[in-house]
Amino acid sequence: MDPVIVVGAGPVGLALSLCLATQGVPTVVLDEGAGGDEPRPARTAVLRPDTAALVARLGCSTLRDEGAQWVGWRQLRRKQQMRRLRLGDADEVGGASAAVGTVPGALGAAAGDGERADAVFPSPLHLPQHALTRGLRDAAARHELVRLVPESRLDSLEQDPRGVTVHTRGPGATWWRGSHVVGCDGARSTVRKLLGVRFPGRTAVERHAVAALRVELPWPGEAVLHRQPPWRGGGQEVSARPLPDGAWRLDWLLPARGELVTPEALVERVRDTLAGWCGEAPPYDLLDTGVYTLHHRLARRWRVDRAFLAGDAAHLLGALGTQGLDEGLRDAENLGWKLAHAWHHGASETLLDSYQAERRTAVAARLRAADQSLTILRGGGGLRTYLPGTARGHDTLLADGHLGNGPLGAPPAYPHSPLAPPHAEGHTTVDTRTGAPVADVLVTAPDGTTVRLRDRLGRGRALVVLVAPGTGVWDRRHWLTAGVMPRLAEAVAALPAPSELLVTESYPGASAHTVLLVRPDGHLVAAFGGVRPDELYAAADAARGGGPGPSSAKGRAGRTDRTVNIN
Repeated sequence: MDPVIVVGAGPVGLALSLCLATQGVPTVVLDEGAGGDEPRPARTAVLRPDTAALVARLGCSTLRDEGAQWVGWRQLRRKQQMRRLRLGDADEVGGASAAVGTVPGALGAAAGDGERADAVFPSPLHLPQHALTRGLRDAAARHELVRLVPESRLDSLEQDPRGVTVHTRGPGATWWRGSHVVGCDGARSTVRKLLGVRFPGRTAVERHAVAALRVELPWPGEAVLHRQPPWRGGGQEVSARPLPDGAWRLDWLLPARGELVTPEALVERVRDTLAGWCGEAPPYDLLDTGVYTLHHRLARRWRVDRAFLAGDAAHLLGALGTQGLDEGLRDAENLGWKLAHAWHHGASETLLDSYQAERRTAVAARLRAADQSLTILRGGGGLRTYLPGTARGHDTLLADGHLGNGPLGAPPAYPHSPLAPPHAEGHTTVDTRTGAPVADVLVTAPDGTTVRLRDRLGRGRALVVLVAPGTGVWDRRHWLTAGVMPRLAEAVAALPAPSELLVTESYPGASAHTVLLVRPDGHLVAAFGGVRPDELYAAADAARGGGPGPSSAKGRAGRTDRTVNIN
């Protein structure tokens, strides 16, 4: 069968090619460039825990050496510290002090009103985007199922019932044949233009000056957002986010349609900001600078027959700390397992259409939340009047955007997906709602290995997880043949799509003997109160959109749909 053609060799295109290759699907990656990125320390990526885990699973080695996890988050307003949160690993529990105090250095002031946060938030991962791209490119170059083709600019795309044909120009101008084509070729996507897909939205919603520098700041390892800084030329907002090796990225919010920011003016901003935070400007090494404008856009269609759009080709966002790259990587993970299923087993239109139904809906909700929050934070009036405690409400919105919480940043759920199973009598509830990402609990596979649940994702298999307290202290030879396990293993083997059976000691909100069905991208399909083979089969069939596979009659032969409990 022909490979999947991926147009664009940025982080999203490379991640998609690796998602597919990991699931046994060959890809051809058409790269308009020469096969490398110019190092730009001021152009960075902030990955939430779910997307950082995805990139790590794909073999990106630069996360460890060139990425920084923040140990804390501070929000300042004028001369006061308004909030401080402790950040840590996603599964860390405990309290985090957010006591109001004085800002270090020249901003010492009396304490004002603040708030306390008892939770420890998962830390984002911050690294230069060229390092992320290089790590993914190296992983792709090592994989035998990924073919990277530099200096290949797409100029033609044709589709027929059996596949796609594209033409590229460049030193090796040629025609390429594929099963599907995915445009990951950025905001000016050639694929999107050749498909005739409109890309409406808002222009210049935010404008920032940015600098990367090596310096010592009063908050080692902590990200800082300072609103209305009190020094001359401080502007409305400035942030500092740590990078490895003592480097920081500083961002200044600029007027949306202000005058040109000269290099001299940007250096003056750097000095004034460092003096404001430290009392006087400390020695620093300026690494890179830039000015960028953020736009909000959403493609009308993300699928046209055998052609798909992902990443910046499908959407643009980024205001208020939201991360367009995060959403692009989620596009790749979502589309990857669906195209892999189609490539290996055939797929229904429902499965392929679900990519647009799920991802476009999720990004549209993110854009709506950002646009509404921009009205509150930047425009005054409007929805602002409905917030109890305007200042604190503003702080919460900004923290959500930067740390990946709430409507502005949390990983999306797909409760209304066309792949959601119909309600059944045996369904039960857990703390994860249907369609949301599952908790990253420890699980044990039948071969005896114990790993994080997230480590078993992206392999082209659904996961069936049995909650069985006590299995961690049993001899594996006993619990594999005890209670519900034999019957559950039989039910899993009969499912209409490849599946893996796992066991966990506990899961948030789940009682003993609960069975979870999880999609290959980690979203919960359904939870069952016990082993219910027919209902499990029906849910697994819905999650793959129906289509080719064992018939219901064959898959359910000789079974009765009853709850089975451990004796």
